[in-house]
Amino acid sequence: MTRFDWIANGVCEPLFRPSPANGTKSALDLAAFVLLPWSNRVSDGGFDFEGKHHRLYPNIDGEPYPSHGNAFELDWHVAEVTPTTVSLVTQSSGPGPYRYAATLGYGVDRGVLTVSMVVENRGDIALPFGLGFHPWLVREPDTQLQAPASSVWLEDIRHLPVGDQPVQIPPDWNFSSSHILPSGFINNAFIGWDCKAHIDWPMRDLSLAIATTEPMSTYIVYSPSASADFFCFEPVSHAVDAFHLPGGSARHGMVRLAPGENLSGNIRFAARHGRKSRTQPNLVGDS
Repeated sequence: MTRFDWIANGVCEPLFRPSPANGTKSALDLAAFVLLPWSNRVSDGGFDFEGKHHRLYPNIDGEPYPSHGNAFELDWHVAEVTPTTVSLVTQSSGPGPYRYAATLGYGVDRGVLTVSMVVENRGDIALPFGLGFHPWLVREPDTQLQAPASSVWLEDIRHLPVGDQPVQIPPDWNFSSSHILPSGFINNAFIGWDCKAHIDWPMRDLSLAIATTEPMSTYIVYSPSASADFFCFEPVSHAVDAFHLPGGSARHGMVRLAPGENLSGNIRFAARHGRKSRTQPNLVGDS
């Protein structure tokens, strides 16, 4: 995606950080991108699964670990388009052992953006899969977030999880009710999310309700500091580096897909003027 805006009375207000006006060759400069066949970092040069080691290699300049899968690097092709929807498809031979096909759908209707994704294992072995969505949202001095969760993974200087389990959420990161974003660096995975979130931009009297379907019951908040003009709220299906967390990838949200099986998830972003509206997007009919 290159942008997602609220337009009313001739005024265009960005919700996601717009991509550069003159275009970009880097997906990291987009307003949002999809995370497949996993999200975030994978340590130790790869992972072990069902008795076999699979190598993975870094894919982002300056990053020591493979990050965010590879779907954001691929060419996507338009499969179907209407005045309010578009369906994109891709296939991938990699990274590492992954062979998959994916479909990504976008729809816009009366202030609601719907994002749907499906990934199918096209390889000849079972593998752990994950998915997610990585929007770069506008950050203003008074931006607030509400996203109830049960715990949070702390991270080390490598941006990998610390310890054997998530910990109690610190007060400055407690988004059980609407809370201003922390002033310092944050890049953490929140576990036990109820799949509903709300973002407020009080200065603009603008809000964004977010709702996801399973398996996206984890979210990641990333922002370098209060001086940044963006922050990321990433609905994902699993914790960072789930491949290497105690108990294995399935315990931390990844899904084993045998050849021919698929994993899917939906997200809806509902924009409104006025902070008093707390109506969540309707996900009836989604699976």
